[in-house]
Order: sequence, then structure tokens, then C-alpha cells
Amino acid sequence: MTSGNPSDALAALWRLADLPPAALSEAHLTGADPVWPSSFAVGAAAQSTIAAAALAACELGHQRGQPRQAVHVDIAHATAECLGWFRIDGRVPDLWDPFSGLYRTRDGWVRIHANFAHHREGALRLLGLNPATAERADAERALLGWDALAYEQASAEAGLVASALRSFAQWDATEAARAIAAQPLFTFTRIGEADPLPLPPLGAEQRSLAGVRVLDLTRILAGPVGGRALAAYGADVMLVNSPHLPNIDAIADTSRGKRSVHVDLRSPEGRATMDALVQGAQVFVQGYRPGALAGLGYSAEALAAARPGMVCVSLSAYGTQGPWAGRRGFDSLVQTATGFNLAAAAAAGTPDKPRALPMQILDEATGYLMAFGAAAALRRQQREGGSWHVQVSLVQTGHWLRSLGCVAGGFDVKPPSLEPWIESHASGFGLLDGLRHSAQLARTPAGWDRPSQPPGTDAPRW
Repeated sequence: MTSGNPSDALAALWRLADLPPAALSEAHLTGADPVWPSSFAVGAAAQSTIAAAALAACELGHQRGQPRQAVHVDIAHATAECLGWFRIDGRVPDLWDPFSGLYRTRDGWVRIHANFAHHREGALRLLGLNPATAERADAERALLGWDALAYEQASAEAGLVASALRSFAQWDATEAARAIAAQPLFTFTRIGEADPLPLPPLGAEQRSLAGVRVLDLTRILAGPVGGRALAAYGADVMLVNSPHLPNIDAIADTSRGKRSVHVDLRSPEGRATMDALVQGAQVFVQGYRPGALAGLGYSAEALAAARPGMVCVSLSAYGTQGPWAGRRGFDSLVQTATGFNLAAAAAAGTPDKPRALPMQILDEATGYLMAFGAAAALRRQQREGGSWHVQVSLVQTGHWLRSLGCVAGGFDVKPPSLEPWIESHASGFGLLDGLRHSAQLARTPAGWDRPSQPPGTDAPRW
């Protein structure tokens, strides 16, 4: 069991990545849970993963000749950052579709994720409803005729996204949970031989990831958060969207610091453009459903063959092992499927009212673990050569969050004001109010030089 103490959690992450213990003395973590109302150590999860990402970036800078520098992370600021809060032109967007959320079934509950039109329409058709005319009340009535596990399975078979509500004990009894429990939080795999890729010289006052080019092929929260963190530490991050796929409103916030381009990998021209981008990059981050990019020729192994020395970072919902490895999923669904909603409800004294965590902490913490893994693998690549594959998943992060333990009196706190951490910038979406990055670096302050822009704003070239 991992300690819920943030410093201990950071040290455990550091050991798992086989990074130098001496660097941990530069990490200064302040505050303690609870910060936001929760029975889980969401503050420790936020603070330790953000500190790990920042410290690993600085350690890569040290590998490139910079002195080490202090990294300060306050738990309240870190947890606030993981709320994913932002405003556009004074308005806080409603991030949930009216059909998203929990529904009673004949024998329990299911959660449906309907933020994308194709998922919403598929879920309604599965219920025998017309997407053009259905209202939420219609879906509520229809689901009362289903058993929860049956609807979950039917959704998975249809390529949709829904989860049955389980307790921790019910989840732990599944084959999928046993597969996850046997895996570490994240993995580093050497997938090819290569010399160290040259990086440009780094001045003492440059950000630690300056000169590192990152291709960010992610859309939903975790991956974009990871790419945004890499940009905050100086990486040149190119967010690559497909022109035919939708995005969520949070792209306005998570695209800070990034170029934003369109590339259609379904066309020969698009693949030629991507191949050229790959040749100029050191890191390739992807968060599409398992096998999707591999089917287009962009598996980690194919990328390592095309660009020896590449660091690939792959995100999935349910990991790489077990019967759920190929399933689509999102933070809210993983919380429901794996027991968090019922455990939080019981701790709050409302056992009959399933309760979500106060933020999408599985997405957020996994995003920072992606940034951490990318920086740690880059350091290995610089020291040892080779091509590397880092793999993370929302469900493994959830398993880790459980290991941090429960927080006594977690629901007795009042969340702090966000005002001290809000910064405003013009963006391609309008006036963006977002939160400053919570990792405070002593010598090379983190931040975003490029404003967020809609997909396709920039040309797809380095």
C-alpha cells in the first residue's frame, strides 16, 4: 500500500521510473489533504503527479547540463488545477451533455457518457429510442428495463461507452481487476535500438524541455493535460487533430502552449505529412482507442523503426492486460465501474446516492503521469540510447489512487477560492481565464508562451 503522504507518493513514483534519488531533495511539497471534499487523497494524487512531471523535466535539463533546481508544489493549487476549470469570455462552459450521467436500471445503476454525438446517438438507439426526439426521461424509463451488467456489455459490444455501477468488492472480483492489480502504475519498455537523439544545447535559463518536439495525438482530457504540462516546461508541442473528429470544449484550456494542426491519417497526403513530422520529433503521445493508430501504421514499434530513438507514450482506459484491455472508457466511467462512486457515497453518508470524485482526477493525474513518463524516458534515451514506450491507463491510476488510502474528515472542508491562481490571456477561442501551473520552478518558471488556438490554426510542419 502506497502512503497517502504526497512526498512518499512522489518518492514511490520516482523509484518506479528509476530516477536519481538525489533529485528528490529539490522537491518541496506543502499542504495536506483534505483540500477539496473527498474521502480519497485527491490532493496527494494531484500534488505528487504534478511534482513528478516537473521534477522529471528538470532532471532531463540536468542531464543536458543544467544545474538542478527547486520545484515547489502547493497541494491546494495542484488540486485546483486538476479541476480543469476555465472560462471563455466570462462564461464557464457546461462540460456535460444532458444525457451523460447515472441512470437507474432494473437491478442497479449505469453511467452513460454522451458528450460526443455518436456516443449519445448510439446509446439511445441501443435503448430503442430515436436520437432526434428522445429526452432524458425517455432514456431513464428505457433503462429500467435493463440489468446494469447487460447494458454495460451490450454497450461495449457496440463500441459505445457505459459502465455498470460496482462496489470495490464487486470490481475486485472481476478478471479485469485482477489483471490490473498485477501491473505497475506505468511501464517503460525498450522497443528498439538507437543512439541518443541529439538535442540542441540548453542554456542555464532555458526551460528544461526546450528543443524537445512532441507530437500530441490526444483529444480527451488526460492526454491533452499531459501535453500541456510538457509545453509548460518548454517543449515544442504540436497538437494533431483529425479534421473529421469532434473535440470537447476543454480544448480551449488544454491547448495552452501548443501548436494546433489538422492531419487526416485516412489519406495518403495526411500520412506523408505525419511521416515528415515524425522525423522531426522526439516524443509521440497518443490516446486513441487501443489499436486505432496501429491500424494506420503508427504503432509504437512502427514509429521506433521509422524514427529510431523515439519516445512513445500510450494512454488507454483499461490498460493493456485482461479482458477489458480493448474497451473504450473515460474517467467518469472508470470511477463508476471500479467502485469509487459507491465508496464516496458511503463515506459521505449517502449510500443510496452514488457520488463522483470532486474532479476528474483519474484523467488529470494520468495526464501528469504521461508528462512524467515522457521526460523520464527522454532522460533514459539521452543516457542509454534506444527507443522507448511508456504505457499508462486511467484504471491503473485509479488502482493507485485507492492505494493512497482514505482521508479522515474528507467531507468537512470548504474548497478554497480559485481567484489567487487565475490568469487571463487572449486565445483563438476568446478571452481565456485559466489556472496558472501549480509547479513553481525556481530558475526556469513554467508557463505557456503560445495561446490556445482552434484545431487547424497552424501549419503541420516544424
